[in-house]
Amino acid sequence: MLVASYLLALLAILLAWPVPVALSRARWTARSPFAAMVLWQSIALAGGLSMIGAMLVYGLQPLGDNLLQAIGRATSLVLENRSSDELQFWHLFALCAAALLGTHLVFTLGLTYARITSQRRRHRELLEVLSLPSGAIERTLVINHPAPVAYCLPGGSRSVTVLSDGLVEALSPGELAAVVEHERAHLTQRHHLLLWAFEAWRQALPWLPTSRLSREAVSSLVEMLADDVARRTAPDDVLVRAIALVAVGSAASATSQDEPMLGGPQAPGSPGAPEEGEASLAARLSRLLTPQPQLTRAQTTAVLATSGLMLALPTALLLAPGLVS
Repeated sequence: MLVASYLLALLAILLAWPVPVALSRARWTARSPFAAMVLWQSIALAGGLSMIGAMLVYGLQPLGDNLLQAIGRATSLVLENRSSDELQFWHLFALCAAALLGTHLVFTLGLTYARITSQRRRHRELLEVLSLPSGAIERTLVINHPAPVAYCLPGGSRSVTVLSDGLVEALSPGELAAVVEHERAHLTQRHHLLLWAFEAWRQALPWLPTSRLSREAVSSLVEMLADDVARRTAPDDVLVRAIALVAVGSAASATSQDEPMLGGPQAPGSPGAPEEGEASLAARLSRLLTPQPQLTRAQTTAVLATSGLMLALPTALLLAPGLVS
């Protein structure tokens, strides 16, 4: 088990710095946002599992040849209120650190969800007063705002798309349809759940490069995924004009926001939404203006297989550490 804990620690270090940095600089991600999204999720999950697992396996190493055996013996010691001479200070320290980190991650996930839910509720209450249903577009609200603004507000069966009348007036019917399809893609593909998880990861470990880079990458990838849905019903040049016009509304609407909406993906310029980075916006426009071939089936399979292997490795080291002892 000792060797397994060292390997888990090494894997945690790799997934905390060099791997996410390399992936954040990769250019192929725009050619397959879905595969890139899966890979980012694997890095985050495997990284967290490796960090907690390394400390847990090291702390329980004196109590057994594998994790299940060690947990069973540790449980017996606690239930019988007995001490163990085999557990030294550093073992107890590692166990406490693993418990604290695991609790911190779960607590932050719940706290982030509660904060997001509260912000969405307040925003929905404001919309009930300040918006009117769009008679022409189903499950869409229109707010009185001169800047071109479009975003979605997740809420299960109460999910809606919100447009400003400035946007409706500025866009042609084709461009407006592309914007609506983009926002509805966020809702149907549950992008707000992905952003919730990665926002919680960033809040829990803000000093970790993985948390910051993954949050930025996932924010950009969900926009690309929604763009790909909109491209099925609108030409790329129409979508580009719509994206550019909505992006112009970012500066105008950002100054009038009282609180950030971290509750879900929104288009650039959404009220309260974090402004989309210039690099992300440029990447979206570039892939529409100069389309690149998608990854081949073999390349996509390789990325997905790498993601699965990344998750399987720390899991195997945790469940069968005796194999590498």
